[in-house]
Amino acid sequence: MRVSVFAFCALIAGQSYAQLVDLDPDWKEQIVGPPATYRVDRLVPIEMPRYVTMKMGLDPDSLTISKDGIVRYVVVATSESGSRTALFEGIWCRTGEVKVYARSGSDGKWNAMEDAEWRPLSGNQRSMHALALARQGVCNGRSAAAATPEMIIRKLSQPAHAGMQK
Repeated sequence: MRVSVFAFCALIAGQSYAQLVDLDPDWKEQIVGPPATYRVDRLVPIEMPRYVTMKMGLDPDSLTISKDGIVRYVVVATSESGSRTALFEGIWCRTGEVKVYARSGSDGKWNAMEDAEWRPLSGNQRSMHALALARQGVCNGRSAAAATPEMIIRKLSQPAHAGMQK
């Protein structure tokens, strides 16, 4: 009995340590520019809590999974009055972080974020939509949820989760 408890504890400790160790110390983020355009006529809705008044949607044509493991996309926020803001972002599932690379206003021109940094998905009001995306189909644990953008779009297009709005 003691041996099995010890073995179980050793297994858990080993897995915990593996979560803390950087699996690829030579990892480098690819340098990418914002997409040329984005479309609002085919946005995939992001299911947000009912208290969020902005409608959030992902441009399915913008979704990419790059060799560095980052899922990049354009998300469009539409206010109740109809004004729109688009963000070009990346989710790094491996670390549970999001980065905003560029922002576009109603004029459609991209403005690069000078201080673009990786920020935690959870506990950050500015990235609520990114956390929702990660949970709804972009991430599966510490990796992208699917091998292709089309597979992720299919996951995101599945029926609404309980307690969320369309």
